[in-house]
Amino acid sequence: MPLRLHTSDSAFEQAFVDFLQTKREGEVDVTQDVVRIIEDVRARGDAAVLHYAERYDGQKLTADSLRISNEEIVEAAAAAPARAKDALTIAARRIEDFHRQQLPADLQFEDSDGIGLGYRWTPIASVGLYVPGGSAAYPSTVLMTALPAQAAGVDRIAMVVSTREGQLHPMVAAAAELAGVVEIYRVGGAHAIAALALGTESILAVDKIAGPGNAYVTAAKRQMFGTVGIDMIAGPSEILVVADADNDPAWIAADLLSQAEHDENAQTILMTDDAAFADSVEHAISDQLSRLERASIASAAWQDYGAVIILETLEGAPSLIDRIAPEHLELAVSQPEELAKEVRNAGAIFLGRYTPEAVGDYIAGPSHVLPTARSARFSSGLSVLDFMKRTSLVRCNAQSLQAVGPAAVVIADSEGFGAHALSLKIRLNDDGNSET
Repeated sequence: MPLRLHTSDSAFEQAFVDFLQTKREGEVDVTQDVVRIIEDVRARGDAAVLHYAERYDGQKLTADSLRISNEEIVEAAAAAPARAKDALTIAARRIEDFHRQQLPADLQFEDSDGIGLGYRWTPIASVGLYVPGGSAAYPSTVLMTALPAQAAGVDRIAMVVSTREGQLHPMVAAAAELAGVVEIYRVGGAHAIAALALGTESILAVDKIAGPGNAYVTAAKRQMFGTVGIDMIAGPSEILVVADADNDPAWIAADLLSQAEHDENAQTILMTDDAAFADSVEHAISDQLSRLERASIASAAWQDYGAVIILETLEGAPSLIDRIAPEHLELAVSQPEELAKEVRNAGAIFLGRYTPEAVGDYIAGPSHVLPTARSARFSSGLSVLDFMKRTSLVRCNAQSLQAVGPAAVVIADSEGFGAHALSLKIRLNDDGNSET
């Protein structure tokens, strides 16, 4: 049964701490398996990738069929239902528009000592996108990862996605077309991450990998960090809904189940100041589960990791929210903006009764790739900035170096770095006529 906690209970604090520490990943540690897969790909390249594609996905591929041809992409996209393609087009426009607003400006100025300072932003040269392709198709993830990269100006975008019987899902193909992704490989799992990070005969290495995946994918990203950049270490999906009794319980139940149906390890939390309303939401969840296609997954997530937290007043919500640091936070209350001002830690906040989290998953605009497992305490959702890097710029002339150089010499000498100090002293003894 879902956990139920009352903040008024004397044992609440310890129960809440225990709840925060609940492990939602599978019991089996996949790290050693992933390390072996990575080392195999490092040693054997394509041959290892092909081996694991058959072992884990049942795909008998060759080096020539690893990459999905442009003709296959076009053919698959043409099979997508017209209405669904129209919806993707609307989503793509909104996502692209939002992320173009994020493009950062360069900075250049001269300080009071006459030193020219600033920075410039440049796009990462190449990016690999991981799109899950196991139990469901995720065209939304294609848009939510590729369009921010395109907005940033990334030169090369390579996508990996596990395919069923080697066939690219029509909606994934349609999303790739809309996002301008033409380099797609029909592989998934840890071996796909290793191939993107290390490079093989058929898959050129990239500079950064983005996109969510299962435990194997997450472990592979963790292992390859440093060899390649990664967006984040993503865990199972999660949602926290703060709701008062003025809501329709069926609406809140549907919002909670919208994340529970992702994964049996997903977490859904209801926070309310009305116990009777919480009861009504639980009844609505039971009713809706009887009709959901992914009911078995959603039910397992709700039963194993769901929680209901009864507050004395809604004013107590922000401090608990910040400790949970949820991936998705819905504030279905009368004054959501006021409550949101008190929240520091959340991947994305959905304000008001008519803003279900699902609108963010598909069409609102911000990327739905968000920090999980309480990492919203220190990280942000995927954005244009994840596909760019900032380079500092410094320019001194003889006069400005004379102004600050002596202090730098003192610091260098105090740290015991004589060559550092020497490189400054040589210039400080210049006649002052040189510009560099």
